[in-house]
Amino acid sequence: MAKAASSSPTVVLAEDDVLLREGMASLLESHGFDVAGQAGDRDALLALVREHQPELAIVDIRMPPTHTTEGLDAARVIKSSFPDTGVLVLSAHVEVEEATALLAGVSGVGYLLKSRVTDVAEFIDALQRVAAGGSVVDPALVQELFARKQWVDPLSELSSRELEVLALMAEGRSNAGIAKQLWLAEGTVEKHVKSILGKLDIHATADDHRRVLAVVAYLESR
Repeated sequence: MAKAASSSPTVVLAEDDVLLREGMASLLESHGFDVAGQAGDRDALLALVREHQPELAIVDIRMPPTHTTEGLDAARVIKSSFPDTGVLVLSAHVEVEEATALLAGVSGVGYLLKSRVTDVAEFIDALQRVAAGGSVVDPALVQELFARKQWVDPLSELSSRELEVLALMAEGRSNAGIAKQLWLAEGTVEKHVKSILGKLDIHATADDHRRVLAVVAYLESR
């Protein structure tokens, strides 16, 4: 169950870009947040969280010294050691694996692109929701996840033998040539080709050669 945020939620900031960090601190204070501290790296952030146990931590996903996963690692430590502290991770780009690892099965977390900070009303609303125990996901991440879910390899239904036949089709070989290459009867190759076209949902039309469409699907998936 989401906890109720206080009238002045306590927040700590972790961002190695001093200008951005100071700008966010000023923005938060002008909207009723109590900024308890600022940090430029993972260790300083964790020290602030231990000291103040804030309702919210805003964390840059990449921080010194390696600028790889320090912010993400810190977010996990915070949620493990201080589950009542909401964590909002900011990223310059959509990083699907990192974001989903953070968001999976945990409440009071959020993932936003830094570009969202410029929409003040949207940013403040996201902070309030995370501080209250809710979750926030950047729309760009949702779109990326949806796109990945929707894309299915068109060749995934083909058997290993059918993939061999299709690869030889892509080389421009006829059924007779494929049969000779694979030591198969030509009738067997014809059955494989028919199965390939069916699985790829390629139907006969007046304009398109089905073998060409099958080869196009093969090349696009490679």
